[in-house]
Amino acid sequence: MENATDSTHGSGNTSDPEEDRRSDSDFGPSKLGTKEYWENAYQKELDTFKDIGDVGEIWFGEESMSRVLRWMHKAKIPEDAAILDIGTGNGALLVELAKHGYTNLMGIDYSPASVELARNVLQAENLADVTVKEMDFLKCQGELKDFDVCIDKGTFDAISLNPENTEQGKKLYVQALKDSLKNKGFFAITSCNWTKEQLLDRFSEGFEFVQELPTPSFQFGGKTEPLPARFGV
Repeated sequence: MENATDSTHGSGNTSDPEEDRRSDSDFGPSKLGTKEYWENAYQKELDTFKDIGDVGEIWFGEESMSRVLRWMHKAKIPEDAAILDIGTGNGALLVELAKHGYTNLMGIDYSPASVELARNVLQAENLADVTVKEMDFLKCQGELKDFDVCIDKGTFDAISLNPENTEQGKKLYVQALKDSLKNKGFFAITSCNWTKEQLLDRFSEGFEFVQELPTPSFQFGGKTEPLPARFGV
């Protein structure tokens, strides 16, 4: 399975594993890691969409989606490839994928309000044939299989912020990803919490690093840093 940091293929990890493990706990738990937070957030966005047709926040922004779509085009991902959007939110990525010609799409989210919102957004775009399911990726237990591409734009971040069973959640995520992808499938992840080196370490077993997608950068204290870390599997 291949990994792209906005893609990952082959490890190539030169960081200190011990240092990366220590830095796993550099940020503490947050309400952003709870199902309650996301259910409330998407319920508000669902109510707003029904009132005025506003789809709400595009997680990580439109440019992040554009980078993934450009990578998929360059990687020659076929239009009939089976693509899974992990933590679909308002379904904005599914809409863009469909507009770019991809026809075999599924989005999942553990928030019922997210699923209803995504279905409403897709229907408004005349894309009601795109599949959206209410599903906890950590508990899918083999229900998801044979995907050519899995895309994550912040779901692994949220799992990493869960106040309960954080380390177990991260391990379950990696296993669920392995179960969901075809052999030689691709995983593209967008993260603002983890560095490329930490992601390479976390997904080192069973994946190869492909490439890091270029992102905008900012200058801080004389050092240029990338904005958010991207990774592809």
